[in-house]
Amino acid sequence: MADAEQIVIVGASLAGATAAEALRTEGWTGAVLLIGSEQSLPYERPPLSKDVLLAKKGTDSAQLHDQQWYDDNKIDLRLGTTVTAIDPSAHTVTLDDDSQVSYSKLLIATGSRVRTLDVPGADLPGVHYLRTAEEAQTLTDAYAAKPRVVVVGAGWIGLEAASAARERGCEVTVVEPQSTALASVLGEEVGEVFAEFHRQHGVQFRFGTGVDGFEGTDKVTGVRVSGGEVLPTDLVIVGVGVRPNTELAEAAGIEVATPDNGSGIVTGADLRTSAPDVYAAGDVVRWDHPLYDRPVRVEHWQNAKDTGKTAAKAMLGQDVAHDAIPYFFTDQFDLGMEYAGDVARGTSYQVVFRGDPKSGAYFVFWLADDHHVLAGMHVNMWDTGLDAVRELIRSGKKVDPARLADTSIELSEV
Repeated sequence: MADAEQIVIVGASLAGATAAEALRTEGWTGAVLLIGSEQSLPYERPPLSKDVLLAKKGTDSAQLHDQQWYDDNKIDLRLGTTVTAIDPSAHTVTLDDDSQVSYSKLLIATGSRVRTLDVPGADLPGVHYLRTAEEAQTLTDAYAAKPRVVVVGAGWIGLEAASAARERGCEVTVVEPQSTALASVLGEEVGEVFAEFHRQHGVQFRFGTGVDGFEGTDKVTGVRVSGGEVLPTDLVIVGVGVRPNTELAEAAGIEVATPDNGSGIVTGADLRTSAPDVYAAGDVVRWDHPLYDRPVRVEHWQNAKDTGKTAAKAMLGQDVAHDAIPYFFTDQFDLGMEYAGDVARGTSYQVVFRGDPKSGAYFVFWLADDHHVLAGMHVNMWDTGLDAVRELIRSGKKVDPARLADTSIELSEV
């Protein structure tokens, strides 16, 4: 590409901003236009449900860079601006003021949005979601009054919001239709370990329970659960997952996976979409993963950074294949966890614990039927970390579950 050409990034998200930075790092001196609907400078989301909710840091601490950095690197950052259409044949995007911008390469990094509850009372004041910096600050301020909190959803966001609320002195009840916490992502056995950990810190759970509606007139005062019982509350946090923002791509005729097939914008390992010169990164991309030999879509922080960098290199014509092992971390109370790997939905697996969860420091592994490692995580095992876990996953090595569970054997020797 000639340096006079312009690369446009739709979405001033972590993936989008990381891609802009990588373009400069990789030597691109042409124009870079980074467009975002929010008014906030691009930021990372993990601190919002951790240090920000704990009132340890402000939302500004989550910013990737200050405005001066974008100016110094000649990145045209347009905040509070929404792309309303993409025309792949004309190589243009249309903005919400009806103006059009041309691109030589386009990156779609539109991220995802929260799934909302369509029940009576869902629009009452006091019913919150946690996705944006503004929403995080609103919850942080609300926690200061030590309200009674009901969290809907025992996934990662729900548990992080619950732990922050308890640490700040709130009474917390978590409502979850599945049988235990994190059942869909870690399985029931490991999910129950997390649920018990939260119980020990005073969190109450209502598993196997749905939400029929919210009670209240001027603000929420109760959560009506399946069976008719109303749980009194001063504050509700809904954390029932996210959905990728694929509408722009779909309207432009770019291939998008159906929800029952993983959702997301379909790309190859180089993150190139079905449209010429258009790429995707972050929560929104569903790419052909070379290591797993199947499509993967990941909604976590590390994936946004990794795919942003890969997409930048691909747009510059480099021969790349995105084969990073998915990674996730969480902090809840005094628990720090890191997870690497990917277990596809419907996969048959065996869970192996390495160490006693009651000790507060242990590993967990998920093994395929042939005993190769699909994924692994550690809890508070910072001296060991995940390097050996990643090595086991990438190697495809078949392991003996008994040796894997034996803490007297080094992971590198399993």
